[in-house]
Amino acid sequence: MRRRSFLAATAAASLLASVAPRRVFAQGMPSGDADPAMSSPEASLRVLLGEGQAEAIGNDAFLFNGNRYRGSFSVLADGRVVNDVPLEAYLYSVVPLEMSPGWPSAALQAQAICARTYVLQRSNPRRDYDLVPSEADQVYGGTRSESDAARAAVDATAGRVLRYGSAFAQIAYSACCGGHTEASSAAWGGAGFPYLEGVVCPYCDESPNYRWTADVPVDEVEQAFGAALAATGGTLRNVRVAAQDASGRATAVQLATDGGGTVIRGSAFRSGLGNRVIKSLRIYQLAMTGAGTLHAEGGGLGHGVGLCQWGARGYASRGGSAADIVGFYFPGTVIGNA
Repeated sequence: MRRRSFLAATAAASLLASVAPRRVFAQGMPSGDADPAMSSPEASLRVLLGEGQAEAIGNDAFLFNGNRYRGSFSVLADGRVVNDVPLEAYLYSVVPLEMSPGWPSAALQAQAICARTYVLQRSNPRRDYDLVPSEADQVYGGTRSESDAARAAVDATAGRVLRYGSAFAQIAYSACCGGHTEASSAAWGGAGFPYLEGVVCPYCDESPNYRWTADVPVDEVEQAFGAALAATGGTLRNVRVAAQDASGRATAVQLATDGGGTVIRGSAFRSGLGNRVIKSLRIYQLAMTGAGTLHAEGGGLGHGVGLCQWGARGYASRGGSAADIVGFYFPGTVIGNA
């Protein structure tokens, strides 16, 4: 979940109902809003694998495009394959793809709790599937990605989720916050949540992206923001951070030209130049150079909301438990049963 869309709060009761065990339907879900039940005692979910060839290799496994997956599969009317997989088995694959399986067990357990809670926010019986297996939700790749350490972390936290009051906490996480996590309201708008207001993070300083630099040729900047610059006229003369939020992330960037200039949203600036070029909006320096480049210096990788994964690693290395980690990044929440 390096880039994650943020989901509106949903009642805990309806979320739990939506991950009730399911029966596989070869042509998608039946009519009506009810989430069908099946004989399995385990909660399951439906992951849209996409187009490809699927072949059963037993009662609880199959091959899809040559890769082995746990659970069973169905085929939608348009030919796409959906994996119906027990929740805990799904996490066996997700946890080591979202976090290095070589990291401390407490960090992996915190990741498992977050990933499990995220699933309960997404399952929806009105759709033909609950999740996609990419960063748009959580990365999932079947049994080939599993590891002993990740399975142990999932098993150690089995059924444990993050709650705020009577509801599931809203979950977001990214690679490295650069020293301060971001408020959800600042990142994505809306009222936000009291446990996602952003915290000072002293634990992620060993990340290779804790501090970063980027040099972008000016012509690439002009090409990326050509429409905005054309409206001002003149030649691009300077680029600077025009406004920051409480976490130090750029909310607005000014593109100055001979004809005046224009101000664009920080998120538009980052996406325009590339999220792996401008690795986060926690930008410390932004200026044109005499070498015909735009020089940027910043910290962190990703949106910075919620769990800082490198911070979880650092906290665990200092002796923190999974409960310590999620309590730090989601203050006011508690770990409870799904």
